[in-house]
Amino acid sequence: MLPPASYIDEPRALAAALERLARGDRIAVDTESNSLHAYRGRTCLIQLSTSAEDLLIDPLAIADVSPLAALLAEPRIEKIFHAAEYDLICLKRDFDFDVHNIFDTMAAARVCGFQRIGLGNMLEDLLDIRHSKKHQKYDWARRPLPESVRRYAQADTHYLLPLRAALIEQLQSLGRLEEAREYIADVTRFELKSQEFDPEGFWSLARPNALNRLETAVLRELYILRDELAKSVDHPPQRLIPNRALLKTVKLQPRSAKQLYDISGLPAWLVRQNGDEIIEAVKHGRASRLPVKPPPRESIPAPVADRYTALHNWRKETATARGVESDVIISRRALWDIARRKPASVAELSGICGLGPWRRRTYGAELVAIVKGGGQ
Repeated sequence: MLPPASYIDEPRALAAALERLARGDRIAVDTESNSLHAYRGRTCLIQLSTSAEDLLIDPLAIADVSPLAALLAEPRIEKIFHAAEYDLICLKRDFDFDVHNIFDTMAAARVCGFQRIGLGNMLEDLLDIRHSKKHQKYDWARRPLPESVRRYAQADTHYLLPLRAALIEQLQSLGRLEEAREYIADVTRFELKSQEFDPEGFWSLARPNALNRLETAVLRELYILRDELAKSVDHPPQRLIPNRALLKTVKLQPRSAKQLYDISGLPAWLVRQNGDEIIEAVKHGRASRLPVKPPPRESIPAPVADRYTALHNWRKETATARGVESDVIISRRALWDIARRKPASVAELSGICGLGPWRRRTYGAELVAIVKGGGQ
């Protein structure tokens, strides 16, 4: 049983904690949000751990957590995450925090070639520690947080420091530490996307499901209505009406509320409350005279496509030989950049995002040779 974490819910306690943390050189970090339970999720808890203490910082209770910014941005202090990307997005989106000097235990495990890379699995496999994930879908905006929930959140960072140490040892024994540092830098680089609703987002469902023009028109109306309804009840759109239920409604094109009850995935309470609106959206889509055309796809010249295919095949073969997933070798985005730019030398690879010094040194000559032979 872990000793209780310090629960930080007022500015003075936060200031004192940050003063202690600033003296160290390594901090484990995690966040919890309510994205499974709200139309717009927000960060509801920030966990920090050192070898000496565990902290649970409550940003719902503290109006201004901006003093954390300096600690997270300090390059001298390493921040340890497990699957960092979503945490980094939340910290940037909600508080405008930039985090520097990151070690991602999941990314490190992927470079090692581990198959079981969930935090619970890794703690069990590497440290012989059992960590239940039973509170993974908890609504973190609820207050007060029960003691069992606090302990769950605490465990998410408490064990990251010894997990990091075990992974560093593995990476050093495999000679992959430099590669891991470069890969972590790649997977923790992100662009913050707008949270605004995109009314054209329905194409991501229409295209792969090969909907015809009429079905696409109905989908467009239902897609927009789903967002409006989700916003009104503060619920994630895809949890209010899953995509599968949305597509079933498109195929059935119901003309009465009674038919809506036959669609699995449509909540009965939603049909009772908003069934008429759903029927009206279907009717409006069927009657639409507006042309429904997908946005144009990027036209890729045949030589570029040929080079990409050759690079993609090389990546798959290299990953298989290494015993890792393909994206550990090099990202798909970087492959496309190489295919488009057609570098004539290793030196010309230096301007491509995702090709750091280790990758250029290790794979550069092969990449240039493939480009020269994979398309004109």
